Amino acid sequence: MSALVTGDAVVLGLRPARLPSRALALLIDMVVAWAAYLIVSFALLLATASLDDAAQAAIAVALFVLVLVGAPIAVETLTHGRSLGKAACGLRVVRDDGGPIRFRHALVRGAMGVVEVLLTFGVVACIASLVSERGRRIGDVFAGTLVVRERVPAGRAASVPPPPPWLMGRFSGLDLSAVPDALWLAIRQYLTRMGQLDAQVSWTMAIRLADDLVARTGAPAPEGVPPAAYLAAVMAERQSRDARRAFGAAHASWGGGGSVAGASASAAATGGASASGPVAPGPLDKAGNPAAPTWTAAPPRTAAAPSVPTAGPGSEPDSPPATGFAPPA
Repeated sequence: MSALVTGDAVVLGLRPARLPSRALALLIDMVVAWAAYLIVSFALLLATASLDDAAQAAIAVALFVLVLVGAPIAVETLTHGRSLGKAACGLRVVRDDGGPIRFRHALVRGAMGVVEVLLTFGVVACIASLVSERGRRIGDVFAGTLVVRERVPAGRAASVPPPPPWLMGRFSGLDLSAVPDALWLAIRQYLTRMGQLDAQVSWTMAIRLADDLVARTGAPAPEGVPPAAYLAAVMAERQSRDARRAFGAAHASWGGGGSVAGASASAAATGGASASGPVAPGPLDKAGNPAAPTWTAAPPRTAAAPSVPTAGPGSEPDSPPATGFAPPA
């Protein structure tokens, strides 16, 4: 199975798990689950020997649902996609855009797993994984998830670059609920590979993605912010929110490792943009929708934002800096 590739031919760092590793992980999980089920069933059989047949049947059904269905859902929810078998095989369940799964994703996967795995002994799941280009079973399709390999050779997985310091925390109040996962995935792919693209192509893609993001959020981008820097700042804000939901506020951090509070303090110390409130809505067009932003070449050279680094001696004065957040020459 090939790596995840977007429509712009950009390869995603996460790689889908192959069927053998997924089957091994499932086998480990099923052995543990059935062992727990048999042990608890034997203990309850001794404890409820005096009950009638109807009560014992009801207890058996409840035990089956709790141990073989509810327990895997709870484990995937609490571990954010890593069951015992997946942890042993270096796998994890993630959303289609690479983010951590939540309870609703684990619930759909577990509910479909009753038919795919338990009732058919994994035959349906294996067939669906073989047919799917990314190795997804039916539960993954309905839940919008994907099983990926966490253990990859060093240097293969690309990370999203952090935004410029003067944009850290700038979009803390932006409403991101209407942005679809497909757009987040496209933005992530662009940011991780923009340095490998032609300068003009990279600039055009950044403008198109930024316009799509502005249309979804309903708030125009600040003037003077390059589109790539705007995308990086909003992506960092989204990752910070995902980290707070998944691991708590103490673990929410930017891609570079600093905390959100530290990033805001750093931006304030360097004269960066304030993160005290949401981005104010901009002008509207005749239809009442946010007006399309006008992208400028670089952030304004004022005290409110650090100046763009200048090139070395003998280079062109208008050449883009090494950050990748400036237009092509």
